[in-house]
Amino acid sequence: MAKTFDVAVTGGGVVGLAILRRFAMAGLDCVLLERGNDILSGASKGNSALLHTGFDAPPGSLELACMQAGHAEYLAIRERLNLPLVRSGALVVAWSEAERDRLGAIIDQAHANGVADVRPVNPAELGRMEPNLSPGATGAVLVPGEHIIDPWSAPLAYAHQALAHGAEILRRAEVTGGEFAAGLWTLSSLAGTVRARLVINAAGNFGDRVETILRPSPFTIHPRRGQFVVFDKPAAHLVSAIILPVPTERTKGVVLFRTAFGNLAIGPTAEDVDEREVAATDTQTLNRLRERALAMLPALEGVGVNAVYAGLRPATQFKDYVIEAVVPERWITVAGIRSTGLTAALGIACHVEGLYARHFGELPSPPAPIWTPVPNLTEGLPRPYMQGGEIVCHCEWVTRAEIDAALAGPLAAGGLDGLKRRTRAMMGRCQGFNCAAHVEAIFREAQRGAP
Repeated sequence: MAKTFDVAVTGGGVVGLAILRRFAMAGLDCVLLERGNDILSGASKGNSALLHTGFDAPPGSLELACMQAGHAEYLAIRERLNLPLVRSGALVVAWSEAERDRLGAIIDQAHANGVADVRPVNPAELGRMEPNLSPGATGAVLVPGEHIIDPWSAPLAYAHQALAHGAEILRRAEVTGGEFAAGLWTLSSLAGTVRARLVINAAGNFGDRVETILRPSPFTIHPRRGQFVVFDKPAAHLVSAIILPVPTERTKGVVLFRTAFGNLAIGPTAEDVDEREVAATDTQTLNRLRERALAMLPALEGVGVNAVYAGLRPATQFKDYVIEAVVPERWITVAGIRSTGLTAALGIACHVEGLYARHFGELPSPPAPIWTPVPNLTEGLPRPYMQGGEIVCHCEWVTRAEIDAALAGPLAAGGLDGLKRRTRAMMGRCQGFNCAAHVEAIFREAQRGAP
């Protein structure tokens, strides 16, 4: 590309897109390079889609600060971007006397983290709040500020808002190398050469490999796989709150939660794997997840499974995020953003903007914000099928107009997976058995007509 950008971001996950949005809205010329055929092709495509308060984050950590800043900004901008929010609250439920004894420490940590409305719940109150839970629960902690959101609409909105402010997004643009000379980076990618005055490495599961363009990486990505089971829609009415476990030193454990799409799900597991790209599931683990859900919620007996999926989280050897500015080489590293990335993304972007201002110069005066609301995918708000039109995916009530819209515009879906994330098509009970051929035909037709 002939143009020289102010900022080049590597990685089109939720964190990279939030950073791109932040710098584009500040008035800088920005470009993002994503190795997949669409945004959210990596770690961001599979998560639990919860908006966290940070009540259980390590006190004083960068993760806590970014989560709480991200939580606040999401609530502040969501209506202007048409982003969903299911106000559910969460319950940390103890299932043994030993777990019950640890609830007090969870409350103390939440209060130390500034989440003052967290409080204990005794078994009788828990039974009134969640009558379908197993009577074996020994107590709980209520976290009112934890909520359910949509995992894909927010990063899509961040991408569209960045584009509206002049940013560029390159897909199928895996970064393969780079050189820094005379204050300028020249990045080699599968989409061509990109020049930029600053590089921000937000490459997720490939972050340590991108980091070697600059230096021997000070961190190593150890992907952590999380598997999920999604139950059929009748299960969603069985609980109101997000049901969290008492965490261990290694993992927060599996969560029972409603989705914004009208299902009930359980997950994620926490399995260290070598694979960075393909998040496979295995029957034995999925069966254990289903059994765990039945133990917590006996009323699930007889409810079918709608889908299973897995995600890969970019864990490192460090507990906290790895975010730092390498000043002489005009580089900012953003790595180790694990399961809290969806909540923290906007806060991370704000933190990275602060690093830029501190080390590389003040940002220009930002233009007036351009708001780019995205279509609603969730069950809590009106959806297009309610107004009529051809329905293509009958399981999830997805219209032809929605699919056509997702295949048009400046960031059209780059593949069938991206189309699914933009519309919910092929994500229902039949998993595309009835509509996949029709959806693919529409996609191919749009590809042929694309410039």
